[in-house]
Amino acid sequence: MVSPTSEDKPAEEQATEAAAPAEAAPAEAPPADAPAKRGRKPGSTARKTRTVELTLTVTGTLDGEWQADLSHSGSRVVQGLKIPAAAVSRAAAELHEDISKAIESVLDVARKQHQERLAELEAELSKVKAALAELQDG
Repeated sequence: MVSPTSEDKPAEEQATEAAAPAEAAPAEAPPADAPAKRGRKPGSTARKTRTVELTLTVTGTLDGEWQADLSHSGSRVVQGLKIPAAAVSRAAAELHEDISKAIESVLDVARKQHQERLAELEAELSKVKAALAELQDG
């Protein structure tokens, strides 16, 4: 039996045979000098987290005077704002136990010094009251 030639086959079969060898061939890489595709690079589709940089600096003296400075991205927003020691203690307790312990140790030293100073002033006050009482009796 004789196989039919391409001339004897219908046009649809000829198109299918012509497409078959092209499908079997591996896809060629684009030429090196072709322009790069635009768009997003492949990778993670997660959004980048935007951060806000705020720096709060709390300083205090053993006299019990506390102040706060606040900076946002390198520029000062608040400078030298006076704050009470009790507020510092409460804020530290809210932030973290380790921060609270460190600040409480500083506050304890300040309390102790104030109590000593109070005792000295009370002793001096009682001496002054005694001296005044002697002057009035005379």
